[in-house]
Amino acid sequence: MKKNFLVTGGFGLLGVSLVNFLLRKKSKVVILDYKSNRKHFFSNTKNLKIEKGNFCDYKVVDKILKKYNFSGIFHLGAQTQVLKGLNNPYETYKINVFGTINFLEAIRRRKLKIPFIYSSSDKAYGELKKKFYLENDKLDASYPYDTSKSSSDLICQSYSHTYKIKVGIIRSANIFGGYDLNLKRIFPETILSILNNKKLLIRSSGKQKRDYIYVEDVSRAYYMLYQFLSKSSSKLKIYNIGSKYNFTTLQIVKKIYNLMNKKPNFIVKNYSKSEIKNQRLNYNKIKVELNWKPIFNLDTSIIRTIDWYKKNIKKI
Repeated sequence: MKKNFLVTGGFGLLGVSLVNFLLRKKSKVVILDYKSNRKHFFSNTKNLKIEKGNFCDYKVVDKILKKYNFSGIFHLGAQTQVLKGLNNPYETYKINVFGTINFLEAIRRRKLKIPFIYSSSDKAYGELKKKFYLENDKLDASYPYDTSKSSSDLICQSYSHTYKIKVGIIRSANIFGGYDLNLKRIFPETILSILNNKKLLIRSSGKQKRDYIYVEDVSRAYYMLYQFLSKSSSKLKIYNIGSKYNFTTLQIVKKIYNLMNKKPNFIVKNYSKSEIKNQRLNYNKIKVELNWKPIFNLDTSIIRTIDWYKKNIKKI
């Protein structure tokens, strides 16, 4: 019997990768998204259904959980932009916090025994005060986007502990790859600036350090976490997903220019100061417990990402 999954944010960077991963596993997938139909993102659509709707509306969430017999839910949908969070905190909290609560509450009321996999973030930890973040570190965010992820993360834990819901939480490093249509993120913005022969404007100081991880490694981790929870008596599992590639924004930008054989052409504006300065994840726990580790080389992954934008620049 084929497994049937619900994926929110299925047209986003991670969503497209995960949906394609699930379809390759011969699973059925339902995407819940308020955006228009983007089936051309997917290689095989015979097992894919698109449900248009906003998960900020509890009735929409409850209706879709009633309509389908899901094997698991991957909640990736969110407002993901730090600057948008600063400019519109209310909308960020509404989407990221209350959208998540809607799923947890619908699962609770319907007494569903399926894994709910929540897409958290390394930003939920707040500013790094030691060498690495560990899964049992206190969530101590300050800025609106970061705090929205901390809040939702803790709420997921609360529902799991209190109502025995199976919850998996992944706190991921900075993800990159093709299909990222948030064009103000550093990878698409740098690549498109080069392809369009434009000067890149770096809004921050460029000195913030982050782990960078290719999206295909991340989607594989999500599926492995689902598999574990579906077979285990565990009700809650939390994992960091990171890599050995910890670089500043400027280092990543210069690497992209180098791999595209272009002379750097950017200016550092340094007017976006409300960002965490340094982040790094210890991901030994998932390596030991689920036997997951990143397998994609950084340069190879960046070249694959560049190639996607070259092929799709006219469609963006």
